[in-house]
Amino acid sequence: MEVKTYSTGHTIGSVAFGWETEVGTRVLVTGDVKNYEKLPKCDLLVTEANYGDPWDPGCRFEDDIVGFGDAVDSGATFGAYAFGKAQRAVSLIRALGYKEEIGMGPKSLALTRELMPGSGPYTPVEENGTDLNVVTPRDLYHVKSKRKYVLTGRNDLPYTQIRLSDHLDFKGLMRMMEKISPKAALIYHPEGKRANMMAHHLRELGMASISVSQIEDSF
Repeated sequence: MEVKTYSTGHTIGSVAFGWETEVGTRVLVTGDVKNYEKLPKCDLLVTEANYGDPWDPGCRFEDDIVGFGDAVDSGATFGAYAFGKAQRAVSLIRALGYKEEIGMGPKSLALTRELMPGSGPYTPVEENGTDLNVVTPRDLYHVKSKRKYVLTGRNDLPYTQIRLSDHLDFKGLMRMMEKISPKAALIYHPEGKRANMMAHHLRELGMASISVSQIEDSF
């Protein structure tokens, strides 16, 4: 059996897996998805639903690239998870034309140097920081900076939030469904009601769909 991989844009190297069964069924299994443009059409889709609840306002959003750019121009320290979010922050900072050193925490710095060679210069962040810093959210407290932001969709952290998600919101998930046109979908992530609600919504649209927890509940 030949299994192909397709980039999903969630983190560097994140992919979906696709194959065709012996009876010709095209199966596509994703992890978390940020960009669905490279995903192929399929018959059965197994996918995430981090923001899959159509009735939850928190599942509909746009990334605040403008707000992020304003913060970069003003100089700031950003709280971002060491793997994934920190590399996206660095990529956006460089895309905005910032060429100076970026101060980074040790884990973020090691991962970014390995995953994004040539995207420096960087410097290990000191207590006083540089003009622009990227550290983990828990390390924001230790860096002296006039402006501190956390790059997340969460609302439970004591810093100003800038929305930069590594996931599709509900509208994006529905556009993904339209592009790859599955006949059936199995929704598996996260735990809780969002996967159930996305499966329910897809059934209302006429697609055969069920969540993993609903399968478990039937036994």
